[in-house]
Amino acid sequence: MSEADHAKLGAFLQRAPYVRFLGMRAELAGDEMTAILPFSPHLVGNTTIPALHGGVIGGFLEMTALAQLWVTQGSGKLAKTIDVTIEYLRPGRAMTTYARADLRTVGRRVANVHVEAWQEARSHPVAALRGHFLLAGD
Repeated sequence: MSEADHAKLGAFLQRAPYVRFLGMRAELAGDEMTAILPFSPHLVGNTTIPALHGGVIGGFLEMTALAQLWVTQGSGKLAKTIDVTIEYLRPGRAMTTYARADLRTVGRRVANVHVEAWQEARSHPVAALRGHFLLAGD
């Protein structure tokens, strides 16, 4: 990815208030973006385990999909969520969480995106998102 892509990603991360609330950041390496959600006590939903709140995980997955679309589409307008399905596969423990988005199908108006989040090993995801997003028209 180019310097322009890095700048676009930084602009997205600063633009979204929920991204700032989460403390989410992202790294670009080649053509892959990895979203990072550092652990913070205010993100805990279950203090007994402790585990991240399901809404935090879901929001992190959705923001990862939107960030990937923002960087790759180049329209300068944010895509809009049509629908998402989130699979909670195991508890998101009180530790740093990572995610990657895979743009499965990108048409002229709609994109189909799959996102997986993991903590210690990418082969053991904690959650996955499948979503459809309306791409911004010119």
